[in-house]
Amino acid sequence: MSRAAAAESAGLDRQTLRDWVIRYNEHGVVGLCDRWKGGRPSLLTADEQAELLAIVMAGPDPEKDGLCAFTREDLVAVAEKKFGKSMHPTSMGRLLRRLGLSRQKARPSHPMQDPAAAAAFKKSPADSANNSAYA
Repeated sequence: MSRAAAAESAGLDRQTLRDWVIRYNEHGVVGLCDRWKGGRPSLLTADEQAELLAIVMAGPDPEKDGLCAFTREDLVAVAEKKFGKSMHPTSMGRLLRRLGLSRQKARPSHPMQDPAAAAAFKKSPADSANNSAYA
């Protein structure tokens, strides 16, 4: 059977079949698997990514930064100011996910809140079990 007939019977182009035969002859069955080509390298180096992660984990200083939480746009501005590299907010989101972070937002709390009063106000699990309306 000719290569053209073999390619046609498999629903392939002759050139594709030829490429597969060459890959099989060089690497065996493993050569037929698609190989990752590497993709575009990250805009920030590993050291810069580690520094950005430390900045995110430390959080913004409300007095200095005027922010209570970072948004992707805020982190883009931080990266541009600190590293001199401009990114799109979507790219920043992908980088943050790759660093193991997720989109979470802390529950807001009033700056003058008294933690002791809040703890005293909360019911303990034993109190809620004894005072259940369905008991």
